[in-house]
Amino acid sequence: MCRLVGVLPLLLGVALVATPADPPVGPDDVRLANLFQTYLNEEFLKHPVFATQQGNHEYDDRMDDLSPAARKTDEEAARKWLALLAKDIDATKLSRNGQIDLEIWKHSLGYALWSSENDNRFEFDPRVYGEYISDSTFILFTQSTLPRERNVQNAAKRIAQIPKVIAAAKAGLKNPPKILTEVAIRRNLGAIAFYEKEIYAIAGETPGSEPLAAPSREAAKALREYQTFLEKELLPRSNGEWRLGREKFAKKLELELDAGLSADEVVKIAEAEADRVEREMYYVAKQLWAKLFPGKPVPADDPAGRRATTQAVLSELGKDHGKPENLVTDARKTVEKIKAFIRDKKILTLPEPDTCQVVEMPEFQRGFSVAYLNPAPPLDPKANSLYAVAPPPADWGADRVEALLREYNAAMLQVLTIHEAYPGHYVQLAYSNRCPSLIRKVLWSGTFAEGWAVYTEQMMLDQGYGDGDLSLRLHQLKFYIRAVLNAILDHKMHCQNMTDEEAKSLLMDRGFQTEGEAVGKISRAKQSSTQLSTYFVGRTAFYRLRQDVSRKAGAAFDLGKYHEAALSHGTLPVKYLPELVK
Repeated sequence: MCRLVGVLPLLLGVALVATPADPPVGPDDVRLANLFQTYLNEEFLKHPVFATQQGNHEYDDRMDDLSPAARKTDEEAARKWLALLAKDIDATKLSRNGQIDLEIWKHSLGYALWSSENDNRFEFDPRVYGEYISDSTFILFTQSTLPRERNVQNAAKRIAQIPKVIAAAKAGLKNPPKILTEVAIRRNLGAIAFYEKEIYAIAGETPGSEPLAAPSREAAKALREYQTFLEKELLPRSNGEWRLGREKFAKKLELELDAGLSADEVVKIAEAEADRVEREMYYVAKQLWAKLFPGKPVPADDPAGRRATTQAVLSELGKDHGKPENLVTDARKTVEKIKAFIRDKKILTLPEPDTCQVVEMPEFQRGFSVAYLNPAPPLDPKANSLYAVAPPPADWGADRVEALLREYNAAMLQVLTIHEAYPGHYVQLAYSNRCPSLIRKVLWSGTFAEGWAVYTEQMMLDQGYGDGDLSLRLHQLKFYIRAVLNAILDHKMHCQNMTDEEAKSLLMDRGFQTEGEAVGKISRAKQSSTQLSTYFVGRTAFYRLRQDVSRKAGAAFDLGKYHEAALSHGTLPVKYLPELVK
């Protein structure tokens, strides 16, 4: 969703000055805003879970109709709104901010239509139904400012409608890729456990008490039957192709990034950047060698020797990790140190009050990544944001657990917290919730969000976080090369028939990842086409913008003011930043 090519020509005239006030809002801007509110009201009524996610709690006791017939009406609605915008809104009469909002809305409608016709999750991805089954209830207890008793009542009514979701899944799913059904099977087991036991603790209710007990029992019963369907009926026919193919991938990437870059251009830039970062990692690793391996000669300075040096140093540093049961606690311990540094160095002004909670990721959400940040909803911004961390699953063997802990060791956990929370996703999305544009709050750019988070990792260390700790720097570079390789993996898995073994070689040899981490990332590439490219493209846009602005501002450049200016316009496509951040 960041537009990298569009950014570069515009950067030439950027100077760092106080961000001007928004221009006066005219009647056409007001009409656009009112139309979007009408659109949202319709969407909230049809999609209660979407309403909850956005912080509108009028429909928290309801569940979406996910039947094929109902989803067909969504396509018709998108076409209706596109036609209405073309007829009723004259872009030339809008302020520049209004024009940007209109472009964002139209792009979102167009992307939704393309996805429905070419990449329909409700037909090929059983995980999507799990999001309604479990997440829709979970967020009522974790991200709502309504009284607890009201949330419990709403949840009980929503849970009672889970059988309708299961019926829609059985009617809508065709021949999913095997890997997606396998993940859905594992997550559904987590959903059963959630409704049998865990829901009471999260809701703050006595186990087995009403009004949750009866609907939760029925939900668990229905989910056990659904588990049989997933394992016995859906899995045997799950022979769908997870690869998008070159043509569909190129179009989806264009829509996802909205960057003016082709798929081939993205992978070409990523290949060059991977070479550069590998060299930088070697320079850092070589400085650590003598301390970690006293008296042992550094391997030869050739491609194999350089990689061996970096790998050996990372392997040794990875031994500095905690216990599996303390992974979430250890992540919490990184927070105060990072926040103190941000305040001391005036990186930006942190949100107050701080509503970010570090929590253990529920079982029914695992299997995609080791951590995520679920921000406070834009229409309920005082709700909690969740920085969720996934401990190793209980059925993992000791070797696999040890590999995960080495990957997310003491240094890497700090980088992870910078990315997910401070000053990464949590801080950025808290700023976004202050943006007056409802369109930008709701239709936010994933590439802006991921790009900012990756940008902050290097920026924090460049400003002195860690006091020059070379282990921290090496792990920051390792985390960044993941983002670069993600884009390469994304492209080659979907466009060039890259095998799992070739992908493992890429991630382990060039990215220095453990085998377990590499296998997980390959699984993620199969589950989330184009999303893995957003990190690298977004970070590149942010990095180049920062460099150009600071060069032109010279001694007048103020890092904190720059960051706050960059975040003050909402989570919008990065192509707009050069004209807005001046």
